[in-house]
Amino acid sequence: MAKANQAQDLRAKTDDELGDRLLELKKAQFNLRFQAASGQLENTAEVRAVRREIARIKTIQGQRTTASAGAS
Repeated sequence: MAKANQAQDLRAKTDDELGDRLLELKKAQFNLRFQAASGQLENTAEVRAVRREIARIKTIQGQRTTASAGAS
């Protein structure tokens, strides 16, 4: 159920807000990769969670693009 709530929360955001959140997550993913490579990463599940949230945002952005292209 938590995943559905996350998707609903993301769908409620504007395109600009999604873009900003995506940028934040990309930076977090970059930092997590460095921590993992240097052996400093304590919570390995965080990598997966960030990756999945990035995928959710990209999916929503793609759906919006397809919907707006179909409406035109």
